Amino acid sequence: MSNILVVDDESSVLSAFQDLLGSGGHTVATARRAEAALELLKADPFDLVVMDICLLGMDGLEALRRIKEQQPTLPVIVMTGHGTMQTAIEATKLGAFDYHLKPFDPAEMLAAIDKALESTRLSRSQVVLDPETTAAVAGDAIIGRSPGMQQVYMAIGRVAATEATVLIRGESGTGKELVARAIHQHSRRAARPLLVVNCVAIPDTLLESELFGYERGAFTGATARKTGKLEHASGGTVFLDEIGDVSLGIQAKVLRVLQERCFERLGGKETVHVDVRVLAATNRDLEEAIAEGTFREDLYHRLNVVTIHVPPLRERREDIPRLVDYFLERYARELNTDKPPVAPDAHRLLQESLWPGNVRQLAHCIQRALIFTRGYPIQAGDLPLPGEVGSDRAAVSGLGDQGLGELVRRYLATYTGDRAHEAFIEQAEKLLISEALRRAGGNQTHAARLLGLSRPTLHAKIQKHKLHADTDRQAR
Repeated sequence: MSNILVVDDESSVLSAFQDLLGSGGHTVATARRAEAALELLKADPFDLVVMDICLLGMDGLEALRRIKEQQPTLPVIVMTGHGTMQTAIEATKLGAFDYHLKPFDPAEMLAAIDKALESTRLSRSQVVLDPETTAAVAGDAIIGRSPGMQQVYMAIGRVAATEATVLIRGESGTGKELVARAIHQHSRRAARPLLVVNCVAIPDTLLESELFGYERGAFTGATARKTGKLEHASGGTVFLDEIGDVSLGIQAKVLRVLQERCFERLGGKETVHVDVRVLAATNRDLEEAIAEGTFREDLYHRLNVVTIHVPPLRERREDIPRLVDYFLERYARELNTDKPPVAPDAHRLLQESLWPGNVRQLAHCIQRALIFTRGYPIQAGDLPLPGEVGSDRAAVSGLGDQGLGELVRRYLATYTGDRAHEAFIEQAEKLLISEALRRAGGNQTHAARLLGLSRPTLHAKIQKHKLHADTDRQAR
């Protein structure tokens, strides 16, 4: 797990953190003075510092300044029992990852710690671009020597050293986050934080406060000011994953950040200025979303300064053998087992499969096969692939030949005329969305995923067809 340093002059607080974090498998070191903490940081590598501001001798703000001078990517969560607005502002300006008032809620503190540790992982985990041999790669890597991937590597090299906003486009599972991390680590901001915001994983009602923060009293439960990801990443980079799924209201605030490098926190009037580079990614057709009115055209042009297209796996099948070898090496190390050979029939199946989930699906396939074969040769039957090669495409084709074909014949036997085509398509869409909502229990986010639509697009279609959806459940 992680190595965490807690600095506080109260023994009871140090003991509480040792119990709280130790039970989660973390290693906890403690110090009662800032001077001792700085010595510990020189002697040992830490993944996170949690520090009180009010300390005997050197105060926490001065210690924070020195930590950031020596280790700029090391996240520091500050806390105090005597919080003032000025203290919060100063801590944020000095680069504090988060700010908490005592007594704090343990669940909220653990959530902040988890986010900070993820920031550490992203900052320290280097993305290797297509190494000569996969055996020596300990962390993440972008694998592939196909023409499409060569274009990706060249684009990373050209944009990394600039301050340009980059839009990374590609299907789900193609590795868009790895491309963003590679851009950051080769940029002039590499020594500063990279923070990832998965826009589709956070309900829209919470995404605004996650990005921009909020002021005390902004809503029920907002008992203290909280800074957002954009402030935390100041001097570094923010990666907005699945930007095509955010609401028009949040799109407007993101646009302002790109244009003016400033925003207001939720419930606040003070303008916050940030020095941050924005990278964004989407698997959506943004041009179609603009036509539907669910994505702002001005934001599209701001994001689309440079576009990198990451090809789907089916368009770079020549890379599959190297990807398989990389995942075998990686997961064999993690599972502490020998790297097994792959039988010719398994190689054939891997090479010819459709991979709708792209590289992510291939990785999970290899990982599962290793778990169940336990070092023995991997056969075609060990691969968790649905049905025969091309089964997804065959299933769709079969559905069209049989079920849908019969339905169309019956429809045209009864209905013809000017609106025959339009009425059929509208009714089919309405039934499709209704069934997706039923399967998702009324949750629009889950239904959108089932249909491969963005949340705003689905919402517009629900309103168009006057369908019922559980919007309260979506917000939770």
